[in-house]
Amino acid sequence: MDKKLFLLDAMALIYRAYYALIRSPIITTKGKNTNAQFGFTNTLFDLLSKEKPTHLAVAFDTWAPTERHTDFEAYKANRQEAPEDLLASIPDIKKIIEGFNLPVVECDGYEADDIIGALAQQAEREGYEVFMVTPDKDFGQLVTDKIKIYRPGYQGGKVEIMGTKEVCEKWGIKNVNQVIDILGLMGDAADNIPGIAGIGEKTAAKLLAQYETVENVLADAENIKGALGEKIRAGKEAAIMSKKLATIITEVPCQFHEEDFRVKAYNTEVLRELFAEFEFKTLGKRILGDEYNVFVVEKQVIQTDLFGNAMEVPIPKPEEEKIINEEKPGLTAEKNINNTPHNYYLVEGDDAINELVKKLKEQKEISFDTETNHIDANEAELVGLSFSFKDCEGYYVPCPADEQTVIHILNQFKELFNDESKIWIGQNIKYDLLVLKWYGFELKGKLFDTMLAHYVIESEGRRNMDLLSAQYLGYLPVSITELIGKKGKQQITMRDVEMEKVKEYAAEDADITRQLKNVFLPYLKEKQVEKVFNEVETPLVKVLTDMEYEGVKVDMNFLNVYSEELEKEAAKCEQSVYEQAGIKFNLASPKQLGEVLFEKLQLNKGKKTKGGQHSTGEDVLLKLAKENPIVEDILNFRELTKLKSTYVDALPQIVNKRTQRVHTCYGQAIAVTGRLSSNNPNLQNIPIRTERGREIRKAFVPRDSDHLIISADYSQIELRIVAGISGDPAMCEAFKSGKDIHTATAAKVFNVDEDDVTKEMRYKAKSVNFGIIYGQGAFGLAENLGISRTEAKEIIDNYKKQFANIQKYMDETIQFCKANGYVETLMGRKRWLKDINSSNFTVRGYAERNAINSPIQGTAADMIKLAMIKIHNEFKKQNFKSKMIMQVHDELVFDAYKSEIETIKPIIIECMQNALPLPNGVPTDAEIGVGENWLEAH
Repeated sequence: MDKKLFLLDAMALIYRAYYALIRSPIITTKGKNTNAQFGFTNTLFDLLSKEKPTHLAVAFDTWAPTERHTDFEAYKANRQEAPEDLLASIPDIKKIIEGFNLPVVECDGYEADDIIGALAQQAEREGYEVFMVTPDKDFGQLVTDKIKIYRPGYQGGKVEIMGTKEVCEKWGIKNVNQVIDILGLMGDAADNIPGIAGIGEKTAAKLLAQYETVENVLADAENIKGALGEKIRAGKEAAIMSKKLATIITEVPCQFHEEDFRVKAYNTEVLRELFAEFEFKTLGKRILGDEYNVFVVEKQVIQTDLFGNAMEVPIPKPEEEKIINEEKPGLTAEKNINNTPHNYYLVEGDDAINELVKKLKEQKEISFDTETNHIDANEAELVGLSFSFKDCEGYYVPCPADEQTVIHILNQFKELFNDESKIWIGQNIKYDLLVLKWYGFELKGKLFDTMLAHYVIESEGRRNMDLLSAQYLGYLPVSITELIGKKGKQQITMRDVEMEKVKEYAAEDADITRQLKNVFLPYLKEKQVEKVFNEVETPLVKVLTDMEYEGVKVDMNFLNVYSEELEKEAAKCEQSVYEQAGIKFNLASPKQLGEVLFEKLQLNKGKKTKGGQHSTGEDVLLKLAKENPIVEDILNFRELTKLKSTYVDALPQIVNKRTQRVHTCYGQAIAVTGRLSSNNPNLQNIPIRTERGREIRKAFVPRDSDHLIISADYSQIELRIVAGISGDPAMCEAFKSGKDIHTATAAKVFNVDEDDVTKEMRYKAKSVNFGIIYGQGAFGLAENLGISRTEAKEIIDNYKKQFANIQKYMDETIQFCKANGYVETLMGRKRWLKDINSSNFTVRGYAERNAINSPIQGTAADMIKLAMIKIHNEFKKQNFKSKMIMQVHDELVFDAYKSEIETIKPIIIECMQNALPLPNGVPTDAEIGVGENWLEAH
């Protein structure tokens, strides 16, 4: 058997894992960031399963200073502080490594690089093939025929293995020994190795091609002419020191022990506990298999029927004592249905239902849940109803497949459902309301949605009921997969599950939801988010229910014709690309496209992906578009094929068979800013920026010839909010005077009269207006506008001078967040930013940008939600036939009854403009349009 040793550079991999997920961190239900733990474990497991090493070890740095620090005090001194969450992950990662039964190797006075170098050379002498697992370029100096660099794939990239040939090609050198020479000349900013000032990688490679070593370069420094000679002569000492700093020390007091480093079976008990703590769901299952996260039946519970009579409960066989909960690997909770006394009743027949209704009428608050046979409420049939009004007690009413019988059952609850004094508690209760609505029933009382309560308490993270129950109640509910199985062909529906199991599952849901409500109620008060919960999120539930129920009609004929047009145009672009390239290739393959553009056609070299292939992303292609007409055809081909597959061909597939309309599902508790999201179809992503993309809006049409589409949207709402919140006099005055804000901004920034503002000036001002509140600096503005950083900096500096209160708002908001840990909207919606005081400037900077823009985006979200509630209530009050059918960003869309149009237009505008008055008298402005389709109305 081949002897393969993998040596992992722990800190390099930990940093990479942490930052790969910086924009969408993995946070446990207890608030722990597990980016690094997750990423490192994933990399380690991939290595073990795919590469099948015979031996493996993980090398760590220690906090003790090394010889490099003694020689050069500034060594690695410019590195920013490691993020606190990253540092906290290190002990966890060491435990994970031990759980895999692998050795952790560290040695005071030496870096992980040195340890890996020493072990690699020792193992090579013993006949091992060695792979140094690291993204660090310095390791190239150690590469031989038997020792290679192994760079794991990054963010979907491929693994890169570098031998002597690859290292030499990368650096442009003759042999790997010159890696330390090239670093000696050019330095390494990451480790604060200075090198010779003014010498970069290309110059260093040219010098080494001529002189071979740093020492030879320095020896001939007097004969090197011009500015280069001056730089070399001035940097002699720095070059010698830099080469020494870059040299990996291989004389390290650590030994390669063949048996200690051998890959063995995992310690599954240790890994099980760690993965449960870190809530590794899918990853835990991949590594530990389906037996992962079992809990043991501890004792039997005596159950009673509706009237208190004891029922027989089957005693499980020994092999059934472990019950797999496949939906929730990683969740730990001591309590579950098998060890918690409970009374869950099955309610069948008119007499039993009437008895239950009597009990429910006596309650002020009722927890309610529906069981159905489909996750889409617009497609679902009722399978049952569950109710709870007391801890550990619940009632389940089964419903048969026959629709008339279901309506008969629901009619017995009608008086209860219509009671406006009742409070109905649910988890994502919009789903249940929608299911009832399809049968002609509604809950007229008040609502309390536990999912939304948690959303305003903690805007980030996951919030399905099982997670919330485990976190807040220490109770692990029955998993849906226990009843219907995993997704796939073998999965059944709730209609097929035996009644006893459904009853336990459904009644438990209602019971747990009610208990969660009682936990969340004081949190709403403590976190001071009652206002946004009671005035925005809760009333919006019924609005969204009605909108989803209505749906929107799509013009199938238009989509079919447009699909054919797009296909023809795409084919023309594709053919044009092949003709210009002089070769036929797979245009959808980024790899083949990169080879054609950058190798065959020799276009300006773009950046490369982490996997080493040429990047052909839109940002790269847009920069190349002026260089060669082939790029314009490629961009057009991409747009055409994406429009066709993602929208034009996909929309007809999701038309509801009952209604012949599409019914999106609005996500009310997903976006941390408070914005609504939508799914199936995702209305927020319907293109608007390009002419071809806008055409898709023609497919959204009125329900019949008696209706037209109305579109109403806010004008520059986020900038108006910035003006109002900051109180900046110049910006407030521009809005109050009804000026074009970008022209007014340009006049101030460029110090000209408004009449003299050019189109280009306005465009630049617009970029600053929108960019500055999202943390855009001179570099970003320069990239955006295609101008120099000097000009971009000057524009930003002028902007901050002319609109001083905006900078003041940004500074004060960050200070408030640092002191309080959160920022909030005008309605009190909070976003908690725990990294705001991080000593790591990358992590802190990300939190600071969120601190600045969250109150703005969140206030815009609150405003349109309040407008929707007002409009909905007004339409109901006046019993209009017109319906609000879509919400997209700052826009509301209506299916308007023709004879009502002139009546409802001012109502819509008034509700939108007065939904949430802004401070400092800044007016909000909404515009309205009418048409035969959405594009025409917009």
